[in-house]
Amino acid sequence: MSCATVTTTFDLGPALNPRSSTNSLRLPIPFSSCRFGNSPTSFSVRSLRSNSGNHLSFSPRDSLFLNGSRPSSSSLLNCHALKSDSLVSLGAQTDTASEEERVVVLVIGGGGREHALCYALQRSPSVDAVFCAPGNAGISNSGSATCISDLDIFDSSAVISFCCKWGVGLVVVGPEAPLVSGLANDLSKAGIPTFGPSAEAAALEGSKNFMKNLCDKYGIPTAKYKTFTNPSAAKQYIQEQGSPIVIKADGLASGKGVIVATTLEEAYEAVDSMLVKGVFGSAGCRVIVEEYLEGEEVSFFALVDGENAIALESAQDHKRVGDGDTGPNTGGMGAYSPAPILTRELQSLVMESIILPTVKGMAAEGCKFVGVLYAGLMIEKKSGLPKLIEYNVRFGDPECQVLMVRLESDLAQVLLAACRGELSGVSLNWSPGSAMVVVMASKGYPGAYEKGTVIRNLEEAEHVSSCVKIFHAGTTQDPVGNFVAVGGRVLGVTAKGRDLEEARDRAYQAVDEINWSGGFCRRDIGWRALPRKQFATKG
Repeated sequence: MSCATVTTTFDLGPALNPRSSTNSLRLPIPFSSCRFGNSPTSFSVRSLRSNSGNHLSFSPRDSLFLNGSRPSSSSLLNCHALKSDSLVSLGAQTDTASEEERVVVLVIGGGGREHALCYALQRSPSVDAVFCAPGNAGISNSGSATCISDLDIFDSSAVISFCCKWGVGLVVVGPEAPLVSGLANDLSKAGIPTFGPSAEAAALEGSKNFMKNLCDKYGIPTAKYKTFTNPSAAKQYIQEQGSPIVIKADGLASGKGVIVATTLEEAYEAVDSMLVKGVFGSAGCRVIVEEYLEGEEVSFFALVDGENAIALESAQDHKRVGDGDTGPNTGGMGAYSPAPILTRELQSLVMESIILPTVKGMAAEGCKFVGVLYAGLMIEKKSGLPKLIEYNVRFGDPECQVLMVRLESDLAQVLLAACRGELSGVSLNWSPGSAMVVVMASKGYPGAYEKGTVIRNLEEAEHVSSCVKIFHAGTTQDPVGNFVAVGGRVLGVTAKGRDLEEARDRAYQAVDEINWSGGFCRRDIGWRALPRKQFATKG
């Protein structure tokens, strides 16, 4: 029996074919550079088919798949999305992207980072439609994307099926877990352009030991460390090194696998919790004991195409839960961009000493990295030089929120350039001024927190200024349409301003409009870059 590939035109139907006069899909899109969410302007999505149709290549054994059946995970569907040989300008956005350059995008994930990505992609002039799986209530309600809540993002066959059905020409993977599990591998094999690293390359985040070994081999500056699976050996090393000292779970632990121990007893406890009690499961079956670095933490992001890298604008996160950087670490309680500490000279040094050696090292190891390299850096107090604390292999959250509201380039075309290995020569345009995001979290976070509390006045909060945008992370809607908190970090109240002070003032004005008795936030986001300023809490 022949295994030759058959090329068939797949009819996407009228639901997403706006050339039909009765069934056009209309998605709201912000109109002016500062109208983040309040503009009534909408546009009709152009046809999801190019002039030559949307051709899906598949073998006869996959025909049932396209009729609605899901194949086994072992079956391979070749779904080669149409690609354009040319790119639109990656500079300031225009409304004149040609038909051949248009693309349908699927964003994977459902948090604040994904809401920000959907928002930026929706503004991209070359994007016809944005889907988000699973998405969240805020993404859906704002019109930033059409949410596909029942799509299993860990089932590659299901994701490929969806992409083929709706002519998706770019998949952007937000969270790290699907990357580590190999989603990008499977999508790329199926011919679907995917922005995100392979499982092998995602080991930069999935295994801190892998990252540290790469640093050793390619001379990338990082903290001194040793890796252990034996608790007694780890404690012996800790005793020799003294405190403060850092204990890290090797694998993914939802941002909670790092303990900064100020005493030997705390360090011993951390070792026991991971290696003996198994609090992080398999992620903590190996620990890294690391030198404590004193200085200022900062986030650095670069887009990578396997060979080339371009830096994004700088941003600075606030990891501790309490004002003045007190309390336990969290996933991030706020961020601002740009970060004054990351001077142009320092950014150049980070690219030369950390990012580019990593990109070249990964290529030399046979696992080219395509996606976002998110370097958590420490600017050492004693030397003023950057050292790599850790890598993440996706956009940071909440840093992504401030970056996306400042980005003026066509994000879809930039990410497609990365997928194609064409980042060399690409430059990005950013809005002047600053942006800040204040994270509102459920009371009790990062520990146990209550779910189901009602959040009111979100619309009023966004109307504080046309430069305010609220990104949702952990919300759903109840039967009567109220937004309800279902996560730890729930909202990212984001604002732009001429400078950081104006962005901060607008963000906190919006925070104070929100009526949510079950939530809290830090009141000092930006304190390292600006003089301390007290904000009165509501009520």
